[in-house]
Amino acid sequence: LTAQIEPVQPHSVHTLVFRSLKRTHDMFLSDRDCLPAPDPTADKVRQAVKARDQFGPVLHMQSSAKTARPAAGKQAAIAAAPAGSDGADSNSALIPASAASAASQPASSADPGSAAASAAAANTASVQVGEERMLVPKRAPLMPKPDWHPPWKLYRVISGHTGWVRCVAVDPLNRYFVTGAADRLIKIWDLASGTLKLSLTGHISTVRGLQVSDRHPFLFSCSEDKTVRCWDLEENKVVRHYHGHLSAVYGLTLHPTLDLLVTCGRDATARLWDMRTKLCIHTLAGHSSTVAAVASQSAEPQLVTGSHDCTVRLWDIAAGKSLVTLTNHKKSVRALAIHPTQFTFATGAPDNIKQWKFPDGQFLQNFSGHNAIVNALALNEDGVLVSGADNGSLHMWDWRTGSCFQRHTSPVQPGSIDSEAGIFALAFDRSGSRLITAEADKTVKIYKEDETATEETHPVNWRPGLLKKARY
Repeated sequence: LTAQIEPVQPHSVHTLVFRSLKRTHDMFLSDRDCLPAPDPTADKVRQAVKARDQFGPVLHMQSSAKTARPAAGKQAAIAAAPAGSDGADSNSALIPASAASAASQPASSADPGSAAASAAAANTASVQVGEERMLVPKRAPLMPKPDWHPPWKLYRVISGHTGWVRCVAVDPLNRYFVTGAADRLIKIWDLASGTLKLSLTGHISTVRGLQVSDRHPFLFSCSEDKTVRCWDLEENKVVRHYHGHLSAVYGLTLHPTLDLLVTCGRDATARLWDMRTKLCIHTLAGHSSTVAAVASQSAEPQLVTGSHDCTVRLWDIAAGKSLVTLTNHKKSVRALAIHPTQFTFATGAPDNIKQWKFPDGQFLQNFSGHNAIVNALALNEDGVLVSGADNGSLHMWDWRTGSCFQRHTSPVQPGSIDSEAGIFALAFDRSGSRLITAEADKTVKIYKEDETATEETHPVNWRPGLLKKARY
């Protein structure tokens, strides 16, 4: 016989859940007021975890303070003992309390694990309140006060080119300066009077870079016609050509101590040339777009390049390889400036002007506020960094603190349109007291420091806010 199974009456999920709740309530209703017995082991673990979580950096100070208090009290009792006590006690009274407290510190405070705790404790200060010592956080670091620099003023405008003036270089003896422009001419001007001394012709496209040699009577130029030329300034003619670039050459620099020439251009390479033999020693490949700026120094790394691929590279010129690639910039890097005495340099891009430290390219700080396409940077020994942009704005910065102490808009030459207020190149003279700008209104402007300015007439615009430095 088969037993007939009674069909289960279906219920909704809501009904089943509430029935289960009612059964559970009836089961545990009688034990509602009976709490579990306290567990001392669990309480100790909970207190230890909470102490380590909230007071971890200063826990070792508490143990050392407890050990130091009995030692300090004992030393005070020995020092107050009468003179008739034994010699050992009288000698021990001469031990300073600081030495006794230092000797009484536990050995655990010297282990390597306490290094992080001591580093965190460096951000706190100890304050005595009655018999207790309390740890309070130190004041947040304030922005340092910038050095005072006299303001700069325009005192000379030189017209002569018939195209955009793209580059400028100064004679090592401070007698003249050289400019190159889109009219394919290289002009040499007297620095004192601003008069034209010489015009050099030969390039068939815009002249983009100029350098005057410190050790030879040579002038080096590069152009968008893919050529690099060496001019003999005693005979005023071209004596060498450097062939190898596949596209326009946008910049060049001379090594300070070696007979080396470095050029960069739109073919995404920088090329290292032997100045005398005209041989290409290295082709420094690594950038993925136009290399717009190059700078060199005598110490390692001896070469720095900035590119439109938003990176800055430091190069080993002996091996011909990139040492460091800096990727902090988010926009094209168009300008470089190396400090003449410090082991630092700056890079300029539309997002920021950044300060770096050699030799590994450590980021130091941002120069924020020049919201334009920065085409040129110049830096002198007085710690004045000048940035020029494509909208004609000049910003003067204090190198140490990164604060802007002057903003200036270059006046457009009469007859030009406002859109030609662009600055393409900057250069200080050898004394650092004259600033020469090459501009899009076909003029060369010279600025100088205001001799009548003092700290009283032009005070430093400094508001000591909290120091909020960017990490990159």
